[in-house]
Amino acid sequence: MTIERFGSVDGTDVFEVTLANGSGAEARILTWGAVVRDLVVPTPGGPQPVVLGFDTIEDYVAHSPYFGAIVGRYANRIGGARFTIDGETFQVDANEGRNQLHGGTAGFGSRVWSVIDHREESVTLALVSRDGDMGYPGRLVATCTYTLLEPATLRFSLEATADRATPVNLTNHCYFNLDGSQDIASHHLMIAGDFVTPTAPDLIPTGEITSVAGTAYDFRSLRPIGASQLVQPRVSYDINYVLRGGEVDLGHAATLKSLNNNLSMELWTTEPGVQFYDGHLIDIPVPGLRGTAYGRHAGLCLEPQRFPDSPNKAHFSPCILEPGNVSRQVSELRFAAG
Repeated sequence: MTIERFGSVDGTDVFEVTLANGSGAEARILTWGAVVRDLVVPTPGGPQPVVLGFDTIEDYVAHSPYFGAIVGRYANRIGGARFTIDGETFQVDANEGRNQLHGGTAGFGSRVWSVIDHREESVTLALVSRDGDMGYPGRLVATCTYTLLEPATLRFSLEATADRATPVNLTNHCYFNLDGSQDIASHHLMIAGDFVTPTAPDLIPTGEITSVAGTAYDFRSLRPIGASQLVQPRVSYDINYVLRGGEVDLGHAATLKSLNNNLSMELWTTEPGVQFYDGHLIDIPVPGLRGTAYGRHAGLCLEPQRFPDSPNKAHFSPCILEPGNVSRQVSELRFAAG
């Protein structure tokens, strides 16, 4: 484990923590946004990078669409950028039209976190969000622990406490590409969910919970994401899946696989939902890691989460953190070759 200065943002130093294990896996974590900047896993063909990222903090600040970040205080979207708790309505920062996305214009994914603990295999970062931050009630303390397990698993544990009732939904926003291809269309995907929460055109859920059977959203068995010869016209994905697993023990949420190098990733999580976003809006004007150009569909996201707009939909997954309680999420990215 090493810690090195990566740059600075508004006069505050940003550090990079490198975790490595004996199998050859390596994760590079930034204190800015608690970002997973780079993740490399061993394969028979050699080390394989599996996430999108940048080489400078300046590129993150100017161009990152949440690459690898921990987003919050409420990940995904809140309709109308408002919600009501105990009869009091709160207006939060609107940064996607009239709605809020990933906590607002200054969400957790663009803040500098503090390293509060580090060991050979793990690092813990913390962030304090003041009462009224982006319009949210209550002072909230969030922690994120990344642990690199043998042979090639990255675990992230997210916790939060608050002194006032407030919505909380923290998640990691890595963009995955398992083989370095320009387009993840040929990646195969399985999602352990029989239902989705469909949305209006502004991507706010309608409140319905509908079956994936017979639709383009059916990934209940491993299949290609969107090769043009298989899906005409190609479908764009940015939707929440209702997972079959529980909210206490780790459940298998998704499997992603590249047939080009026989590398697979399993996502296991405690969360009730996962957002599948296929990267159809990626258009990065500067080179990414290792000089790679990131265009449309260069990577995909699988974001374990409470359902989007849950603060406004009582039948969706619970998301209000009460004083004296702890919000927890544990997720694992398990990589295997062959």
